[in-house]
Amino acid sequence: MAPDRRTLLADAALGVLADEGMRGLTHRAVDRAAALPPGTTSAYFRTRAALLTALVTRLVHLDQSELRAAAERLPPLRTADDLVDALARLSRRRLTGEGRRRSLARYACTIESVRAPELREILVPRENAARDTVRRFLARHGVPDVESRTRTLLICVDGLVLDRLVHGGRVPREVLEDLVAGALRTGPKPSSVPPGTV
Repeated sequence: MAPDRRTLLADAALGVLADEGMRGLTHRAVDRAAALPPGTTSAYFRTRAALLTALVTRLVHLDQSELRAAAERLPPLRTADDLVDALARLSRRRLTGEGRRRSLARYACTIESVRAPELREILVPRENAARDTVRRFLARHGVPDVESRTRTLLICVDGLVLDRLVHGGRVPREVLEDLVAGALRTGPKPSSVPPGTV
């Protein structure tokens, strides 16, 4: 089934943002990207804020769908290596093809949300099957403060993806191994990253 006009425009806006950055995101550029007559985007989204809200809402929907599908395909996580493999696959998806374009758009929107609280509300991390899989894995391994460790681990992976977007290449496996080892450490509680970061 073909997407409705608002979804089509949100997808086009996402592509414009990924390809041209925040300055390139205009109603006219979205019209062109969607191959629709001039004025179409502004008829559906009167302001830039409305366009950005639609874009971010669509981005979160696509991310949640991807994470749900990834969790469904994931083999059981039994060992630290299994979790490293899963995080490596996630980071590769976020750095290649359509995943890379969505990552570029996501980070641009995250920066924009510093000045636009309404976007920040939409971007707040949500529960999803992939996050829950990591949480359950850590709980089975008896780590203290599972919530904090899950959040911190995923924030670190997110930061590594951003670093590789800027500098190129893949996230090094040994870095993911170190992160997972840290998350599984059963010593004193590590310093926590505040909620609402990924």
